[in-house]
Amino acid sequence: MEDTILVVNCGSSSLKLALFDGQHRKLASALAERLNQNDAFARIAGDKDTIPLKPGTSHDAALEAMVSAFRDRQLITSVPAAIGHRVVHGGETFREAVLIDEDVVSAIEECAGLAPLHNPVNLSGIRATLALFPGVPQAAVFDTAFHQTLPRHAFLYALPKAWYQDWGVRRYGFHGTSHAFMAVEAARLLGRTPATTSIISAHLGNGCSIAAIRDGISVDTSMGLTPLEGLVMGTRSGDIDPGLFDFLGSKGIPGDEVHRVLNQESGLLGLSGQTNDMRSLCELADHGHEPSKTAIDVFCFRLARYIGAMMASLRQLDALVFTGGIGENSARVRQDTISHLHLMGFELSEDLNKHHGEFSDGRIESAGSRFPVLVIPTNEELVIAREASRLAGAADPA
Repeated sequence: MEDTILVVNCGSSSLKLALFDGQHRKLASALAERLNQNDAFARIAGDKDTIPLKPGTSHDAALEAMVSAFRDRQLITSVPAAIGHRVVHGGETFREAVLIDEDVVSAIEECAGLAPLHNPVNLSGIRATLALFPGVPQAAVFDTAFHQTLPRHAFLYALPKAWYQDWGVRRYGFHGTSHAFMAVEAARLLGRTPATTSIISAHLGNGCSIAAIRDGISVDTSMGLTPLEGLVMGTRSGDIDPGLFDFLGSKGIPGDEVHRVLNQESGLLGLSGQTNDMRSLCELADHGHEPSKTAIDVFCFRLARYIGAMMASLRQLDALVFTGGIGENSARVRQDTISHLHLMGFELSEDLNKHHGEFSDGRIESAGSRFPVLVIPTNEELVIAREASRLAGAADPA
């Protein structure tokens, strides 16, 4: 058995695979996209050739094809020492990463209704690797675990208390592995320890969330019972008035259809009528497409409003951090968001922001900014690899 860790990250329509050595250095990675669609494809990073996938390829079939491609290229030469899986929703059952057994699989299934786009495909990845690598220790690392430190006043909804006591209706939060990584990396870049560092972490991708992290601990976040609450996202609406269900019901639209549209046809896609891709939206907006410009404006304003809200949970603010595909790569989104926050003293350097903090240790604020503003590439796979290694005893934690 070689001293490697395989990390599996199944998204709603994508699958990321990464291989780490025993010192948690990435050896290889691959990405499959548009799964369960006719134009599904996969590619190993640095390899010009795609991995052949049939139209409509599922997550488990894509995983098998990607592992086979790793083997063909001698990237996997024997059985990994551990396998780590990203699992979106752990409910109140899981406060930390755990080794996977039948009881854990059952508990993840029970949470599927809380993350219907994610938990079922997370389970597909787990079942596929259990079949491919029988006997290898496998760990589930939960998006919700990092936020289990939220105080009651931050996680409770103003609903009948029996709904929480009997059914666990509360705010859970997501993107925990990314926010946890930000807490550590931001502290390192600021020359502090996580236990003395308080940040606002904005993870912006197709899914988006923001977290207030006080002294290294999550104390508030934007997502709630499910990943639908909070910021405007690629296809998800974020916050809406729940009265919308009654209103649309009176128009003959059933609740399950409203739920589907809020998850799959809203957000940037719904506002623009064109795409959920921020790069494409910016291009369209630059060419005068007003709905695309409106989508960006709504996205940035909602984000700015949540940044202000997160400050209520902090005693100090050591940095505002942008991460995720949009957060790391869209200077326009960062600038437009910060433009709403002058009253709080945030200011960006046009030049540093344009270069995404690449030449300034992630810093993009101007000299006159009241608070540091950082761009930090997220590394959820590294967090998962460390947790899988720790739980399996494959290597000492980094």
